[in-house]
Amino acid sequence: MIAIGTRAHGQTRRRQLPSMVEHFYKSEWLESGEDPTLSPTASLIEQPPHCTLESHFHRQNQFQVFVDGDGTIGAHALQTVTVHYAGAYTGYGPLISGAQGIQYFTIRPVCESGFIPTTEAREKMVRGPKRHLTVGPLDLAKPPDGAQPGQAVALHPFDDDGLGVGYLPLAPHAELQLSRHAASQGVFVFVLQGQLVLGAQTLQPWELFFVSQDEPMPACQAGAQGALVLSLHCPPRETVYQESLA
Repeated sequence: MIAIGTRAHGQTRRRQLPSMVEHFYKSEWLESGEDPTLSPTASLIEQPPHCTLESHFHRQNQFQVFVDGDGTIGAHALQTVTVHYAGAYTGYGPLISGAQGIQYFTIRPVCESGFIPTTEAREKMVRGPKRHLTVGPLDLAKPPDGAQPGQAVALHPFDDDGLGVGYLPLAPHAELQLSRHAASQGVFVFVLQGQLVLGAQTLQPWELFFVSQDEPMPACQAGAQGALVLSLHCPPRETVYQESLA
């Protein structure tokens, strides 16, 4: 499977979240159905200033990419650009926005709506491994140590199950080449700066695409100004959680 997420699609799917007291907005940039094993999604969340999203968890593995604003997550400060990963049934938060609010993408290999407050953990939590990962903040004007055009930097080297985060600067018109892990479900390629040309489509900052593990990487190259991309490699959900949803 190859699925593409764009700003244009997100603009047609932007809506206020009715369950929130404050004016949260959600835009679906990438949608691919609701298959319970593989249905990649990416949504932009706009959280207003000085607003708290309570501690919670999800049934699916999830990346978040914080792209604008600032705040805190749990006891830790949040600045952009930061990548946060929470495995299925792993609680995190609260997520509190700062004076400018905060915007972030919620990115999952399997579609899921809503969240489960940790206050409901007694009834809805499933016992099993809990997993957090935070990378950043990344200064886009200052590449990480060792970053060279065309060479990926492992911000989080691959774990045995394929979880990983990479940073890849591309020179103008350079081909995208990514290492992948055999155990992962697939990889999201997220544009931070510049442009990526994927077939007839040109992806701009914050746009992304997903490639499942059984699919060859498509031909893709940077635009005329080069590109800076993140690779978000998705591990499969832990076996105990797969069984709980069977």
